[in-house]
Amino acid sequence: MYQYCSDVLIHIDEDLDDTRIHDLERELSTMDGVYSACVNDRARHLMLVDFDPADIKAAQLLRTVSSRGLHAELVGL
Repeated sequence: MYQYCSDVLIHIDEDLDDTRIHDLERELSTMDGVYSACVNDRARHLMLVDFDPADIKAAQLLRTVSSRGLHAELVGL
């Protein structure tokens, strides 16, 4: 089966400590259809998520972030 790859940038409003940001990266990375989720240490409020849009939608990724009590927006959609 052919896999598609897309990416989305999620802007997180809150300043998260190392534990919270890495927990969020891990949680998103383990979701079905997600290839990777990472935040740059110099821009910790921006998380890039690579995913297969046939398996998961960007809105689902945003809901996962929001379900942790965080305020976030999708950038570039």
